Amino acid sequence: MKKKLVLLGCGGVLAALLLGALVLFLVGRSTYNSLVALDEGVAAGWSQVENVYQRRADLVPNLVATVQGAADFERETLEAVISARSQATSVQVSASDLQNPQALARFEAAQGALSSALSRLMVVVERYPDIKANQNFLSLQDELAGTENRIAVERRRFNEAAQAYNVERRTFPTIVIANFIGFEEAAYFEADEGAETAPAVDFSR
Repeated sequence: MKKKLVLLGCGGVLAALLLGALVLFLVGRSTYNSLVALDEGVAAGWSQVENVYQRRADLVPNLVATVQGAADFERETLEAVISARSQATSVQVSASDLQNPQALARFEAAQGALSSALSRLMVVVERYPDIKANQNFLSLQDELAGTENRIAVERRRFNEAAQAYNVERRTFPTIVIANFIGFEEAAYFEADEGAETAPAVDFSR
């Protein structure tokens, strides 16, 4: 009789352990899948940020070529834009860098330098009525303004995706599983103060 009770007790403990393991497995799998989905959302958001920055970089050569056609246009201003574009396109951020605030800061610093150079270019253009009246330049100026707005939108969306991921990651018991598996906190896109306003690229009066 005692032997049967012991066997029943062992069976009950074993069943409880198996049930507990099953519950842990199901919770772990669900948590892991949720983190993967949110992490992919962050990566997709960053991809869109890169796309709009690349679109702006692609506009710069045509913009420079149009302005360069004007007689005695300030060479130093053009060289600053060309140099800033080269630097901005050389700083790359991969999906694995999205947990590295320093990597995002370097990327933003390079892009900020290009924004500043383009703003200076537009100020200088004010002194050249022929350029301001050039239809090609006006078209490029409009495209640039639209691109700056897209950049602001995609940066915001990236931060929203990063926030959703980070909030999920920090909840319990997700944080335990995230730390064990190696899901690190996503870095936010932290622009300089005032960068939420796209640089003014239309100085027409």
